[in-house]
Amino acid sequence: MTTNYTEGQTFKGEDFTEKGLPTGTYENCRFIQCLFSNTNLSGIKFLQCEFNDCDLSLAKLQKTAFQEARFKQCKLLGLRFEECHPFLLSFQFEGCLLNLSSFYQLQLKGAHFKDCQLEEVDFGEAGLTKAVFDQCNLANAQFDNTILEQADFRTAFNFSIDPEKNRIQGAKFSVHGLAGLLEKYHIVVE
Repeated sequence: MTTNYTEGQTFKGEDFTEKGLPTGTYENCRFIQCLFSNTNLSGIKFLQCEFNDCDLSLAKLQKTAFQEARFKQCKLLGLRFEECHPFLLSFQFEGCLLNLSSFYQLQLKGAHFKDCQLEEVDFGEAGLTKAVFDQCNLANAQFDNTILEQADFRTAFNFSIDPEKNRIQGAKFSVHGLAGLLEKYHIVVE
């Protein structure tokens, strides 16, 4: 049982790579320019917290709770979000670097990604109904048996989604993005 409860606090410029972040619940907290790379965040609860210009690359997320978490201009390389606690899991990402991360089998209805690098991210078997990918680079991102119904890809680019292996009913694509849906057929769209 967690005993540490922190509410409404701002952490700025702190390096948690050596000392770690005390296990507990953080509610309505702001983390600005903090270093969490390779840090063990397992079991910590982040409720309505905001991360600005932080580095969480390769952090351990075993049973970490992120509820209404907002990440802005963060470096989140190689994170295994599927290890997070699934209860009320919800994220927003803006201007983030998420390359090589994994959202495998997560239910992220309405997740919002804006101006993000999502290269080689695994969205396999994830539930991304009504997700928004606004100005996101999805080069080599994996979509396999992914639920993308009513998702918005109109301004996303470099994606390759097989309509026969994913549920895309009602998803939105621009005319420029159609090539990403037809790639498996090896046809040229100009």
